[in-house]
Amino acid sequence: MIDFFTSIPWYAWLLLVVFVVAIRDVFFQRAHTISHNFPIVGHFRYWLESIGPEMRQYFVANNREELPFNRIERGWIYASAKKENNYEGFGTDRDIYAHHHIFVKNQMMAYEVPENHPNTEDKSFVPCAKVIGAYNKRAKPYRPASVINVSAMSFGSLSAAAVEAMNIGVQKADAYHNTGEGGLSPYHKQGGDVIFHFGTGYFGVRSDEGSLSIEKLKALVENNPCIKAIEIKLSQGAKPGKGGVLPGAKITPELAEIRGVEVGKDVLSPATHKAFKSVPELLQLIEKIAEATGLPVGIKGAIGKLDQWEQLADLMLKTGKGPDFITVDGGEGGTGAAPPSFADHVSLPWVYGFSSVYKVFLNRELTDRIVFIGSGKLGFPAKAAMAFAMGADCINVAREAMMSIGCIQAQVCHTNRCPTGIATQSKWLQNGIDVTLKSERLAQYFKSFRKEFLEITHAAGYEHPCQFHMEDIQVNVDDTDLNRDLRSTYKYQKNPVPFNGVQELYDCIHLGGKSVTK
Repeated sequence: MIDFFTSIPWYAWLLLVVFVVAIRDVFFQRAHTISHNFPIVGHFRYWLESIGPEMRQYFVANNREELPFNRIERGWIYASAKKENNYEGFGTDRDIYAHHHIFVKNQMMAYEVPENHPNTEDKSFVPCAKVIGAYNKRAKPYRPASVINVSAMSFGSLSAAAVEAMNIGVQKADAYHNTGEGGLSPYHKQGGDVIFHFGTGYFGVRSDEGSLSIEKLKALVENNPCIKAIEIKLSQGAKPGKGGVLPGAKITPELAEIRGVEVGKDVLSPATHKAFKSVPELLQLIEKIAEATGLPVGIKGAIGKLDQWEQLADLMLKTGKGPDFITVDGGEGGTGAAPPSFADHVSLPWVYGFSSVYKVFLNRELTDRIVFIGSGKLGFPAKAAMAFAMGADCINVAREAMMSIGCIQAQVCHTNRCPTGIATQSKWLQNGIDVTLKSERLAQYFKSFRKEFLEITHAAGYEHPCQFHMEDIQVNVDDTDLNRDLRSTYKYQKNPVPFNGVQELYDCIHLGGKSVTK
């Protein structure tokens, strides 16, 4: 028998396989019309469709055409992360007359960094100009040492190797790492500052009945000094107002322990919170958490209707209390899975959402109490300049951080087949991530970003990005009113941020969450 089978030439085996597939296509499978009507060759259609994003990325789309991030944007992140040449030659190939194109107004004489200035030593030192929790006199206020930080992405949505690389990277870059709503994993505890984030599932601080346990939250903070602030997720850009189900088949013992759920049992994340049902109850919860933990407490939301934001602002004005920071997520965001109807249509893009909600607090003279954090494709210096001019104090980046550690925008995050090992739980695919190398690349992207952002700031005549105001940025609007500054476009003026020089920020005892005796 062995001699018989080995005597058959290889092409005969190939023809036999093709024949079997053809019989199966024609007589047994009815699910796919193409492969039924065109046996064998029909399979190539499905294969080509499956690699369509990659094919378009490299061979079809031009440098400025792709979404959500075009080739030039991705190339800038990759080069910055690898400390390669991220310059362009022969002038811009961008259509500078396109709608929403950003122009940063340069000063005739740029800001000159004096001797013995912190930026003469570190050209990427750009901390937040505000202290989170200072106004509300929290026991442990926190000044982020970086204006760019890692946005909320859960372990589970991202792989263990990716989360670990990001946390080590933020430590190297003096930034912070938002945990996302999947709980605090061991991979978040590699030395970087952490913002602990929870949503309607309360993973990691979940009571037996599925609500928030203040006792577990307090114990978590006490046992993990890396946690510098707490963020309550009201909604997110990719799917605001929508819950989700984590299938029991995906809940490994490790994931169950981190999230505080049962192995093998489906877990529901409802669309609304159990811990509060109204704006006054939300305000009470914020104060309760701050008192129990001593940490600043903030909220994150994608912006749509403003009535409840106005109610929150009125209560803050009346009580003198409220969130220490507000993270505004843009509707264009999203690193995991979301229905297209939500991702495409529910909630406002960042510029519209942020300008709307900032005015709510500006009109009540509350902006000095709050650190505003922007999230929504802002990981590029010119976009960050626009965000700061509009009132942002920090920015969070998600997909940009993923790209800095190797994401190729394959757009298969929702399939568990991420080819770079970043958005998957496949052990085989994760093995491709060199944590040491990738952590260095995230850190280098942050440092390159801050250096270039600071150079733009100096070109505009300022020492720190918090000094940008709305007349410093112009955008193309439409054909009848070609170009206007941000103040004319969005109908408000940013409230100036108190600022007494970068040296004062450098000397702050709350910088990076470190209590240093000066």
